[in-house]
This record gives sequence, structure tokens and C-alpha cells, in this order.
Amino acid sequence: MVYVEILILGLLLLLAVYASFSLIVKSVKYLAVNSLFGLVILYLANAIAGLGIPYSLPVILICAILGAPGAIAVIILNFFGLAF
Repeated sequence: MVYVEILILGLLLLLAVYASFSLIVKSVKYLAVNSLFGLVILYLANAIAGLGIPYSLPVILICAILGAPGAIAVIILNFFGLAF
């Protein structure tokens, strides 16, 4: 009887590890795609308009979390001289 309970707990633990790993992989992929689009927009803005926005950790985090709208927000904030 004890072996069945251990087997069930082991299977539940394996299922929990799989579910959490799957969620982490989806989140990392989402952040990577968002940061790529955001940084491409910032690169083009720096290259074309010569804004001089540095690629610092806060800028990359804003682009990773918000994506293209975050990059546009960083450009607007730099344009008005409020940040970056």
C-alpha cells in the first residue's frame, strides 16, 4: 500500500515539475521575442534619427516586458528629455 502512495506522489511531483518547466519556457520565449522587437525598433530609431539612447538594463527590461510599445515609450521619454 505504501508503494502505491509513493508512486502516486512521484507522478504528481513529475507532473508539477513538467508544468512549471513548460510555463518557464513559454515566458522566456515571450520575453525574448518582445525584447528582440523592442531592441530592433530602438536600433532603427538610433540609426535613423540619431537619438543616442543607450542599451542599458532598464531599457532592455522595458523592451522585454512591454515589447514594441515599450520601445516607443522609451523613444518618447528620450525625446522629451525625461529619461534615458
